[in-house]
Amino acid sequence: MTSNTLAVSGGHPPATGDQELLTGQNPPSFPDRQPPFFPDSTAWLKQQADPAAVALAFDDRLGLLVDAEWLHRENKRLKRLLTEAKLRISGACVEDIDYPPGRELDRAVVRQLATCRWIEKRHSVVITGATGTGKTYLACALAQQACRRGFRVIYRRVPRLFDELALARADGSWATALARFARVDVLVLDDWGIAPMRESDRRDLMEVVEDREGLKSTILASQLPVARWHDHIGDPTVADALCDRILNRAHRLELKGASRRKCTEEATP
Repeated sequence: MTSNTLAVSGGHPPATGDQELLTGQNPPSFPDRQPPFFPDSTAWLKQQADPAAVALAFDDRLGLLVDAEWLHRENKRLKRLLTEAKLRISGACVEDIDYPPGRELDRAVVRQLATCRWIEKRHSVVITGATGTGKTYLACALAQQACRRGFRVIYRRVPRLFDELALARADGSWATALARFARVDVLVLDDWGIAPMRESDRRDLMEVVEDREGLKSTILASQLPVARWHDHIGDPTVADALCDRILNRAHRLELKGASRRKCTEEATP
């Protein structure tokens, strides 16, 4: 025996109200109170205060609220990621990077890095150049872009990183600190090579790099040319191991030109 009645749970025919809803004879009305599944009340309140929005069909109003809620959650997540990252230049972004001829920074390369596919592939970025050439800004801009794509980031100046790990070793939280640096998607190590390395520094950096190799991505910024890294590290065995792990899957950017800080000061009246 056939039936034209739409079956619902239990095989029973729908109630009269359900039939009207299914056939569109009684379309749903928009709630007069804020829907509990939209925690951000701003968009809903704006709709309630806008006669043009109130006059929209149910589906249109719901779609606008869904879009607003998605944007609210994305902004909230980005704020949380940036707070955790603690970038040295919080306002750095890839859209504001300058490409003067003397800097020899390839716009196409930066555009490719901005896709963050290098993070998905567990690659790293090494930025070298003289003092004032914009290494920190570029590193922070790439890190901020990573946050915008939903990746977790932590920024550390290398001298501070060594101090932090030394304190952690003293209070027994060294393993916990290393685990935290190992977990983040992108670790930014800035100002590497500005001070001589102690034996404990070599050991700590080796642990950090070893934990992340092939698993997570690192941005390393240094005023030392790569050719001088071995001499700076000191221990030939550790130097070979560190350089191999850092450079093996790295995109290398060498910034040139005069100090951007000096150029800015000279341009200021």
